Amino acid sequence: MKDQTMYIPTLEDMLAARERIAGHVHRTPVLTSRMLNELTGAELFFKCENLQKAGAFKARGASNAVFGLTDEQAAKGVATHSSGNHGTCLSYAAGRRGIPCTVVMPRTAPQAKKDAVRGYGGRVVECEPSTSSREAVFAEVVAETGAEFVHPYNDPRVIAGQGTCSAELIEQVEGLDAVIAPIGGGGMVSGTCLTLSNLAPNVKIYAAEPEQADDAMRSFKAGHIIADDAPDTVADGLKVPLKELTWHFVQRHVTDILTASEAEIVEAMKLIWKRMKIVMEPSSAVPLATILKNRDVFAGQRVGFIITGGNVDLDKLPWN
Repeated sequence: MKDQTMYIPTLEDMLAARERIAGHVHRTPVLTSRMLNELTGAELFFKCENLQKAGAFKARGASNAVFGLTDEQAAKGVATHSSGNHGTCLSYAAGRRGIPCTVVMPRTAPQAKKDAVRGYGGRVVECEPSTSSREAVFAEVVAETGAEFVHPYNDPRVIAGQGTCSAELIEQVEGLDAVIAPIGGGGMVSGTCLTLSNLAPNVKIYAAEPEQADDAMRSFKAGHIIADDAPDTVADGLKVPLKELTWHFVQRHVTDILTASEAEIVEAMKLIWKRMKIVMEPSSAVPLATILKNRDVFAGQRVGFIITGGNVDLDKLPWN
């Protein structure tokens, strides 16, 4: 078996993932908004992974990992640590295969995301809201269960699965100049890099990050990984740091990492809810916030925009 922490996924891995997960994920639609085009000065094409199975793009990577396991591996189940969407999606995929799933989640994670994990049959084990606590509690879970670890993003199976999203996008929209996605640990951005560097190398790749959790941007500028232990941002899906595999793709293929303030993120989220009538979470609004802040970067371009998820706690909307 390949060492899942060292193996760099290839285009062939992404193509194999696409076949493997075809019956388990949606080919999500691409939407446009004339008003948002006018506001930004760019042509935006929204790849709606908020309409994906389990409400997030992470169903792709999770399904690829789960359905790529041997029967012997699968028998012990899978486990992960996650602030929400990866845990939900891994529980979804495990449920499809009929195997156990345990998810270590920060006690501060949105209740809606904890409920979603349990709703798909997963078991939630809570930890403190820091990377160190998350990893310590997770080590105990693996020792207890012997489950296969599926990392939320630092896993070639996961990155290959996430790469299927941009493979669909470039088939759905011709002539893209750029693609932008939120960045936390970097799984979606890495999958985008994997696919576009091979299939559409002229398309620029941008990542969008909260100012209050800007470790990826600082890493990008410094030339090495800088990790924050417990950043605080409304974009709860973007609090985790880059790891070795995702850093490999980010440093080689990303054009720039742009940031936005908390207020800008919330305003962008409201704008999309109001104008496009679609539910998306704060993390998914960060790209629009950065485009509005950097209009000159994107003016006149055709930009693919990956809306990464729609799992929102409706009782705790950020503008309330």
